[in-house]
Amino acid sequence: MESEEKANMGDVLFPILGQAPVAIAKMAAESDWLDAGHDVEFRSLGVKSILNKSVSKRLKWMVWSINPYRGCEFGCRYCYARYTHEFMELRDPEAFERKIFIKQNAAWLLEQELRRMEKRGTIHEEIALGTATDPWQPIERRERVTRSLLEVMARRSGLQLGVVTKSTLIERDLDLLREIDAKSRLVIHLTITTPDVELARKLEPRAPRPDLRMRTVRRFRAAGIRIGVLNSPLLPGITDTPEAIDAMAKWSAEAGASFFAAQPLFLKSCSRPTYFDFVKEHFPALENDYAERFRTMDFASGPYRERLRALVAASCRKYRLNERSRDTLLTRDAGDTKKPAQREPAAVQQRLFA
Repeated sequence: MESEEKANMGDVLFPILGQAPVAIAKMAAESDWLDAGHDVEFRSLGVKSILNKSVSKRLKWMVWSINPYRGCEFGCRYCYARYTHEFMELRDPEAFERKIFIKQNAAWLLEQELRRMEKRGTIHEEIALGTATDPWQPIERRERVTRSLLEVMARRSGLQLGVVTKSTLIERDLDLLREIDAKSRLVIHLTITTPDVELARKLEPRAPRPDLRMRTVRRFRAAGIRIGVLNSPLLPGITDTPEAIDAMAKWSAEAGASFFAAQPLFLKSCSRPTYFDFVKEHFPALENDYAERFRTMDFASGPYRERLRALVAASCRKYRLNERSRDTLLTRDAGDTKKPAQREPAAVQQRLFA
C-alpha cells in the first residue's frame, strides 16, 4: 500500500520526463556555451520538441507541458525539479541553478507541434507552462524564449493553458496573455511561499519579493486575467501553521486572487541536501524533525496532507476564495467569482486547529 501511495504521489509531482535520459545527457554534453554571470553558466540546448507528453496516470487532465529552460536561476531551496538535471548527468544539486540550458528554436518547434495537434483535432488538450522551471526567470529578460512561445499561442484559439511562475517579469507579456485569454482558456498561478520578505530571501534567494509578486496578482486581476496564488510548498514548522495559511489566504483575497491553493513540501532525495542545509542554518531546532519526517519517504504523510487540506479549505471559505486543493495546474474551475462564505461548525473548527 505504501509503495502504491509513493508511486501515485510521484505521478502527481513528476508527470513529465521528456526525452530519454541518455538522449538529453548527450544533448547537454554537446551544448554550446553562451556566457556566465552571477556564478551562473548559460548554455544553448538543441531539443527535438518543446511540448512534452505527460505520462501521469492521475493527472489525466494535463496532457502536455512546456519548459522553455532546463534549470532555474531563482535557486529556491526546496525546489523539487532539481532531479531534471540528473538526466543530463549533472548530479550536483546546485547545478540546477548554476547551469541553465536555453532551449533553441522553441517557437518554431511549438508552431509545428500545434499544427499537428490541430490536424488531429487535439488542440484543446491542456498544456502546463512552467512545471520544472520558471518561464520568466531572469535570463528570460534577455533571451525571450517564453515570449516567443506566447506569440505562437496568441495566434491560436481553443487552447487550454495553465501557467506557473513566481516572477514579476510576467507583467512584460501581459499584452500577449490578454490575446491568449481572449481566444483560449488561460489560468495563471503565481507562487508566493511566504509574505515574510526576510524568510523569502533566504528560501528563494533570487526570486522577486513576495509583495511585488502580490502586486502582479493585483495588476493581472485588474486586467481581467484569471490568476491565483499558490502558497506552495507548505514547509513543516515554518509556513504550515493555521495562522500562516490564514494570513496568506487573507492577503490573496485582498489582492482579488481568483483562487488560493497550497500543497505540502515534497522533498525528493536530490533536493534534500540543499533544503536541509537551509534548515540547519536558519531553523536548527527543526533539523531532527525533518530528518525523521523524510527518513523513509519523500512526501508528507496522509494524515498531515489531510490536515493541511482542511486548513486551506477553511481559509478559502472564510475569505470566499475559490479553492484549488488538488491538481493546481488545472485550467478548469478557476473561475473569477468567489464562493459565498460558509461558517465551519465549531466541532470541525476545533478538529482543524487542534
